[in-house]
Amino acid sequence: MKLSKKLTLFFVFSILFSIIIISFISNSMINNKFEIYLTEEQQSRLDQISNKLNELYNKNGYVLHQSEINSYASLENVYIEIRDLDDNILYTSANNKGMGMNNMHMQMMKNHGMYEGQYIEKSFPFIQENEEIGKLIIGYIDNSYLTKSAVLFKSTLSKSFLLSAIFTTLLGLVVSVILSKSLTTPLINIRNTAVEIRKGNLNKKSKINTNTLEIVELSDAINYLGETLAEQDNIRKKYASDISHELRTPLSTLKSHLEAIIDDVWEPSEEHLTILMTEIDRLSSLVDSLRDSFKAEELNLILNKTKFNLSQELESIVTTFIPLYTKENFNIKSNIEENIQINMDKDKFKQVIYNLLSNSIRYLNKNGTVKVSLKKDKNNAIIGIIDNGIGIEEKHLPFIFNRFYRPDISRNKNTGGTGLGLSIVKSIVVAHDGTIDIRSQYGKGTVITITVPLGI
Repeated sequence: MKLSKKLTLFFVFSILFSIIIISFISNSMINNKFEIYLTEEQQSRLDQISNKLNELYNKNGYVLHQSEINSYASLENVYIEIRDLDDNILYTSANNKGMGMNNMHMQMMKNHGMYEGQYIEKSFPFIQENEEIGKLIIGYIDNSYLTKSAVLFKSTLSKSFLLSAIFTTLLGLVVSVILSKSLTTPLINIRNTAVEIRKGNLNKKSKINTNTLEIVELSDAINYLGETLAEQDNIRKKYASDISHELRTPLSTLKSHLEAIIDDVWEPSEEHLTILMTEIDRLSSLVDSLRDSFKAEELNLILNKTKFNLSQELESIVTTFIPLYTKENFNIKSNIEENIQINMDKDKFKQVIYNLLSNSIRYLNKNGTVKVSLKKDKNNAIIGIIDNGIGIEEKHLPFIFNRFYRPDISRNKNTGGTGLGLSIVKSIVVAHDGTIDIRSQYGKGTVITITVPLGI
């Protein structure tokens, strides 16, 4: 069943069920209160009859006329009987006194068209000069207070609840259809986008018109997924192109030199063999770097962590690079906090710093400077490498850690490596539960910040 139908049925059943419950409770409470009200009105009416008859009796000189009693009984739809203290009947509204009260209710129901209800009698004191001389008995049908107006009111009330339920159900049906459409239409659009992405159309975008936050976020997530997959697909293609390019150069050199030796154009001299060995070393290094980058997920399994003095190790690495920087007329400075102990893979740490310092020297301007810093912040060691080189354009920063990604699209060997170094660096840092951040301004320089837990 479609989601729109499920939502529609759910809303309709919920509304219908709610209406039934509300109608039942409201109708029951109103009818109950109305019954209490009518019962109280009935009691008040009986009290008034008793008071008027007592008042009339005393006013007429302790005499009641049959016509007066009959008039009251007929007007109020009751049976009236007055007895003395010895239980003798003094007055009665019945035409035949021998008829008795047992059959009076049958006559009353017949006279007033009532065929249901019980005959009830209530007794009131009959007073003469503030002294009880007998009792006034008033007989009535227990539902005689249900006048035509009262019955009409109850009937109208029930009909109004029924009509309200029907109208609200229809309104709820219309609203639920509109609401379900407003929810499912963008979801269907998002689903279709996801299907297109699954088929390989990574440029497909979800376009929805809704202000429902969760659906908007879902649409944005699908669009971001498509963009990311398209980006990764482009990177994958670029990987293949870059791998092919990087491998082709040394292989072409090896092939051309070997063909020259085979064709006796060159003699297998030490110079020519050295060229071949250099290209083989370069090819081997490239393959090793490629292998390391694709084994990034396994770094946490092969880390050889030991406790060592990070301050001394970093200072030693900086010292190692001083001759290389001096040779190129560059400067390398350090600001290292002393005696910071850490628990990590020392060789992998050296690989990270060697890679970053080697990268920095490629992109320095004349008389450029690199500053290496180390400090401890709570349970973390923070390493900073700052240079005033050519920097990186902002558009390249999101992809700088991707394999084979190089901002220098010319692939100049003098300014760029294989594009694997930073990818490996990040893998090593992440394997140590650390983070690496690069901030750069093109033409001004680059700041690299590595945060690694001390792990002690």
